[in-house]
Amino acid sequence: MKKTSSSSGLVYSTEAGRMCPDCRQPLTACRCGQPALPQGDGIVRVSRSTAGRGGKTVTVVRGVLLLPEPLAALGKQLKAVCGTGGTVKDGVIEIQGDHVERVMAWLQKAGHTVRRAGG
Repeated sequence: MKKTSSSSGLVYSTEAGRMCPDCRQPLTACRCGQPALPQGDGIVRVSRSTAGRGGKTVTVVRGVLLLPEPLAALGKQLKAVCGTGGTVKDGVIEIQGDHVERVMAWLQKAGHTVRRAGG
């Protein structure tokens, strides 16, 4: 019977303990199951949008290069700064209302490179 590569990997080492069968690193150092950082040019783009929202205006923040959990925390901070609601989905932060200038100023203070997008 021929062994496949997934069943023939090292699973335990006396020095490091349990090993990841895919990358053969100790489970404490394994990065196989973690999502990669989003790709982009490092510029955060802030715009105002009403499309598909029944005429309601939202401030849209795109291009923030963070993993999902820190991105959600940033969205929560922006909602608190603006004193309004919003959501984070698909790597995009949406803040209810027209808060483009306030969001841009706060992101610049936080150290992000920010540009206004759209009209």
